[in-house]
Amino acid sequence: MTTTQILLILASVIALSLGQVLFKIAAGSSGIQIFGYSIGMISPALIFALIVYGGATIMWLFVLQDVPLKVAYPFAGMAFFLVPVMSHFFLGEKISLNNIVGAAGIVT
Repeated sequence: MTTTQILLILASVIALSLGQVLFKIAAGSSGIQIFGYSIGMISPALIFALIVYGGATIMWLFVLQDVPLKVAYPFAGMAFFLVPVMSHFFLGEKISLNNIVGAAGIVT
């Protein structure tokens, strides 16, 4: 793999992880208010999450054009480490020992 391919894989995994945090934020938002009514779960946070996730998916497709899936896919396991870390810093969620052990096992 080239350095560019590795960086694209890492960027994709980071963006997918960030997208998960943004989805969590969107799930807690009240939505857009129009004439006093909330339109479901549609919110700026959800729109931003979909954009980030969509961009990550496009990056992943570029990766898969040149890198065999059996080589690229294990990198996706880093999300099991990144999502709890990001949720801790962005959402204030606690990281338990189970999270740490589980993420370490998956990443290993």
